[in-house]
Amino acid sequence: MPHPLQGVRILELGQIIAGTYGSQVLTDLGAEVIKIETPEGDLGRIPSVAPYNGVSALFLTFNRNKKSIVINLKLDEGRAIFHDLVKVSDVVIDNFRAGVLPRLKADYATLSAINPRIIQCSVTGFGSEGVYRNFPALDLVIQSISGHLSITGEPGRPPARVGIPLADLSGGIFSCEAILAGLYQREKTGKGCRVETSMFDGMLNLLSYMATHFLSTGEVPKPQGTAHEFTVPWQAFAARDGYLVIATRQEVFWKKLCVVLDRPELADDPRFATNPKRLKHRADLVPILEGILKTRTAAEWLSKLYAADVPAAPVNDLAGAFAEPPVAEREMIVEYDHPQVGRVRLPGNPIKFDGAGKTISQPAPLLGEHTDAVLRDLLHLPVERIAQLRTADVVK
Repeated sequence: MPHPLQGVRILELGQIIAGTYGSQVLTDLGAEVIKIETPEGDLGRIPSVAPYNGVSALFLTFNRNKKSIVINLKLDEGRAIFHDLVKVSDVVIDNFRAGVLPRLKADYATLSAINPRIIQCSVTGFGSEGVYRNFPALDLVIQSISGHLSITGEPGRPPARVGIPLADLSGGIFSCEAILAGLYQREKTGKGCRVETSMFDGMLNLLSYMATHFLSTGEVPKPQGTAHEFTVPWQAFAARDGYLVIATRQEVFWKKLCVVLDRPELADDPRFATNPKRLKHRADLVPILEGILKTRTAAEWLSKLYAADVPAAPVNDLAGAFAEPPVAEREMIVEYDHPQVGRVRLPGNPIKFDGAGKTISQPAPLLGEHTDAVLRDLLHLPVERIAQLRTADVVK
């Protein structure tokens, strides 16, 4: 069976993460992504960011399976080529600042007149309208202004950011959803659409039940470290040689934990008999558990906890995480050979379609690597015309 998005062509004007991650996910599902870069290239190519053999691992990750074509969209001839590509494509995605699309004649009104079936998806920082539309939308800025820094980290310590660029990634995640919904709507109506998501909106949405609780009660949540606001015990504990987490969501798990710890009487202690009581007496209970868990290694405790079906896990670093059995079982490491850096190993596709075959894994492109092929094969330009465009610095 072919991959589900085979035959879908996406023109990517996006850069770095927020404008590239969503379309990379779609390439794993079979979409063709043509990355339209400036003559200087995507800012994500800056080699000092996660450097690997002189190339940015960020770029190697978020541009797997894509083609790169360099077009100078500031020139009329460049915009004409872009518009010709729009005629034979399904989606255009960007993460430009407000006002850039009209200047480049890449706004939806222009593109839909060229191809009424085109879907345009913009990933913005705070939306294309409103007082914040021109604010810089760096990941740290969005994590901070959206409230995520205020609930991350240890109590009484300085704010901490999420260890991955979650705000940038949220732009990719929600743009991916938006594009899929736009494609489905087009199947029903025959018409394309403009769809927009903002990183700020996405991060507010990801606050999920915590935001619901605050909006409904007015209670402002505080950072908990690894602990949970409403469940005890639910946190990381130090063992003799490292850390593990234990999460006893239901009372049955709390009782099983007490047996594993060889302290069954804790389950009947009036202070700890129910989760509301354990919440109230957290300061009494947690030191008791900490003292017990330090008596054995993490591996010894985990063996006992797994056997008793108590939710628990090691606190892995990335070496431990990628050594876990599901990684190999679910093909969550893929590889490709890159002409500049050699073998690249990176996270695989978490979406599995029965019968769709292995994860597609083609190298992230060199700058302008596919310019000639795209102009020749999709737009049917003769070699002489491509050479003229190169000489005029319209393409590279």
